[in-house]
Amino acid sequence: MTAVSASGSRRRRIRRRVFPDWTNRSLVLVWAARVAMSATRALSAVVAPVYLARLGYSGFELGVLFAVIAIASAALSAGVGLLSDRIGRRPFLIVFPFLTAAAAFAFTAHQPTWVLFTAAALGSFGRGAGGGGGTIGPYQPAESALVMELTPDSARNVVFGRLAFGASLGALIGGGLAVLTDAGGGHAGAGLVAAFRPAFVVTGLAAVLAGVLAFWIVEPRPRRSPPADCGAGVGGAGTGEGATGNVGTAPPRRRSAFPRRSLPLLVKLWITNSFNGLAVGMFGPFVTYWLYRRYGATPGQIGALFAVINLVTMVSVLSAAGMARRWGLVRTVSVVRAVQAVLLIPMVLAPTFVIAGGIYLVRMIFQRAGLPLRQSYVIAMAHPDERASVAALSNVPSQVTMAASPLLSGYLLDEVSLTLPFEIAGVLQLVNAVTFWLFFRHSPPADEVRGPAVAVAAVPVDTVDTVDAGEEDADRSEPVPGPGGGAGRSERPTAGSTER
Repeated sequence: MTAVSASGSRRRRIRRRVFPDWTNRSLVLVWAARVAMSATRALSAVVAPVYLARLGYSGFELGVLFAVIAIASAALSAGVGLLSDRIGRRPFLIVFPFLTAAAAFAFTAHQPTWVLFTAAALGSFGRGAGGGGGTIGPYQPAESALVMELTPDSARNVVFGRLAFGASLGALIGGGLAVLTDAGGGHAGAGLVAAFRPAFVVTGLAAVLAGVLAFWIVEPRPRRSPPADCGAGVGGAGTGEGATGNVGTAPPRRRSAFPRRSLPLLVKLWITNSFNGLAVGMFGPFVTYWLYRRYGATPGQIGALFAVINLVTMVSVLSAAGMARRWGLVRTVSVVRAVQAVLLIPMVLAPTFVIAGGIYLVRMIFQRAGLPLRQSYVIAMAHPDERASVAALSNVPSQVTMAASPLLSGYLLDEVSLTLPFEIAGVLQLVNAVTFWLFFRHSPPADEVRGPAVAVAAVPVDTVDTVDAGEEDADRSEPVPGPGGGAGRSERPTAGSTER
């Protein structure tokens, strides 16, 4: 009887880790759609650049394509952020995956350059960011704001960590599918198109799946606007109680299109993100192309590398919340960004594909740990009525600079050096890390301001911490960690009470 009771108790603890009390159906659907969309991005990021290079496109021409995609993404992302604060988040989670699917299907046949460029721009297709995980496209501001509305503050870092985990899982699947892709060797013209067609069809189907899943998401009901003096974040953005939000309800739809209350926060993010946009535009879209040019790597080899990277980095995104709890959100983001900037230099100087891939793996561990924390910080510090707008507009300068730098990078890759664009990017990303620290080191989010006693109960605990500390024996009245760690239980009502 004791053994049966212990077994049942163990199953209940595992279930609470996987599905904490704040979990609800809509969060699960968002996570599943993120997995599918990340698989789409990962597979297209491996296959499309090599496919276009095999068709005869130069590095500069690919730079033009990446610039076009970046400009379109910037405009679409800003539009999504502004409109989703007014009309809701869910429509964008449905429409944009279908645009990506249309772009993928356009690549299945031989097309004129203008058709490929137009399809890629509207679907944000083929412009990867290295290892492939972490991005879903221009509708990410709407997704982030929706997740914030579905989540209690105590679980915010954990939920964004789980989303990053889902992105890594999707990228792992996409990279694995790329391994099975015909490299196109020995093919030309129609034969080359036919060799790559299955990969583009699978990419399109994965995007369709992401859009279909979003149909079943239930968006929280808009609530009445809080008093004007509720938030007091960076420049009044939102670290006070007014910024915590109510789980299961959404901010009221705004009449003003511009997030005026979060403007001081926004200006600082514009400055820091501009440096990062320049850096990412210099190397991010070209990682696949660089591996192909530098080492002669095939899509299968690059896909295998990205699959290994995403398998390993799934652990780092789950531990992100614990890092923020120990060192603080701003310090953690700044340090991991600095480390990943420095590691770009030895990576491009590596003599072999294996060594370069190993260094890139270490770099991506740090990159994946910092990504969900930065998203969490921006959403937490914005005024609750302006979260999607801030998430979108904060990235506009980075997307604009990201659109300009691929042109320079493509020229340098063709005419000067295969390493120089990456070295310049490393310096720019280091500047980004320093400016982020200088701007926000005195502006922690609300859950770090409330004091140690509250923070211990409110800030998530990561998987590694819970295993080391043996917290699986915690009393049921204590916060119960989720699979990515985290305070599963909260005194606040959850949206899951009506959606589970």
